Amino acid sequence: MSKTRKLYVIASALCATLIASVAHAGANKVVIGDIDDMSGVYADIIGPGGVEAAKMAIADFGGSVLGNKIEFLVTDHQNRPDLGAEKFREWADRDGLTMVLGGSNTGVSIAMSTIAREKKTPFFAIGAAGASLTGKDCTPYTVHYAYDTTALGNGTATTILKQGGKTWFFVTADYAFGTQLQDAAADVVKAGGGKVLGAVRVPLSTSDFSSFVLQAQSSGAGVLGLANAGNDFSNSLKTANQFGVTRKMKPAALLAFITDIHGLGLETAQGLYLTTGWYWDLNDKTRAFAKRFFEKTNREPTMTQAAYYSATLTYLNAVKAAKTTDSNTVMAELHKAKIDDMFTSNGKIRADGLMQHEMYVMQVKTPAESKQPWDYYRLVETMPGDQAFGKLSESTCPLLKE
Repeated sequence: MSKTRKLYVIASALCATLIASVAHAGANKVVIGDIDDMSGVYADIIGPGGVEAAKMAIADFGGSVLGNKIEFLVTDHQNRPDLGAEKFREWADRDGLTMVLGGSNTGVSIAMSTIAREKKTPFFAIGAAGASLTGKDCTPYTVHYAYDTTALGNGTATTILKQGGKTWFFVTADYAFGTQLQDAAADVVKAGGGKVLGAVRVPLSTSDFSSFVLQAQSSGAGVLGLANAGNDFSNSLKTANQFGVTRKMKPAALLAFITDIHGLGLETAQGLYLTTGWYWDLNDKTRAFAKRFFEKTNREPTMTQAAYYSATLTYLNAVKAAKTTDSNTVMAELHKAKIDDMFTSNGKIRADGLMQHEMYVMQVKTPAESKQPWDYYRLVETMPGDQAFGKLSESTCPLLKE
């Protein structure tokens, strides 16, 4: 073989190797999408703060994995299931999407779960509370992070029952989330010997809650169960206070976030019981993360914003361990992982997709008890994961029967 021919062969081999390595790197490109309410009733719960938390996680991970820079896409689902599903499919078909963070709204997340199954793309549902996401609506690619309606009912409703709150009336968000939250709390109430005297369904983003809270008052119930969230929760509690309803009925915050309490003020929110999966002032790890988040946003993180950070890192660690972005291989790594970070020290992703971890029943402090800004909660009870979410053997996820 001539010298020129040898050089040609060597150059061709090097070129082929380079092309193969580039193709391999491209095949392992990581593209994370965030489909959330960025401007509506739930924007404070995750929204732009969740974007910041996910970006913090990507930066802390090093910004790249498997030889590729991590890409991050963001869109506003506007609380429309069709829009959330459409964007999920578009990113999967056009942008090489490898994982989705799905923000608040159970209806949107159920729609997105169908796309996760269709496109075989891991979907971390965060902010959407509906327990059906790991029940009848479960998929092999859905992970439900942070909390669900089962845990919220088991925490808040049980606590108020123990204090004598036996008769309930619900003011409920009129879509899948509100229905599932009301049902979960009502089941706890009935199992504990209490009674549900009625409920009223309220459209999302309602501005005037007066007729609804007065209807609750006229029921004669002792507990006002607020099966809503975000601005709807805040507005319904404000209205109940303004009309004196809270002097006769004990309000139950079935899903409330620290941003809600901050907006309401302790004068209005004091004494409320609520259930959360995370609190910024819980321990050294939560405080360290919260300090960094506060420096970027000038506010303390919500439970779900902290979960965005944790879920992003959990996914990236699974990709690193799997040495591939192949969805089935990554999901297998996720189901093997022990989650020990600033969000939880004992998290695990069950076979039905639920990320099981401890939950906390909190009571909102009085103004006199609060010693610094955002010092709003007093820990009442820590619930083990299987107590909060129920045992895997009780799950209704069809995957468990396959």
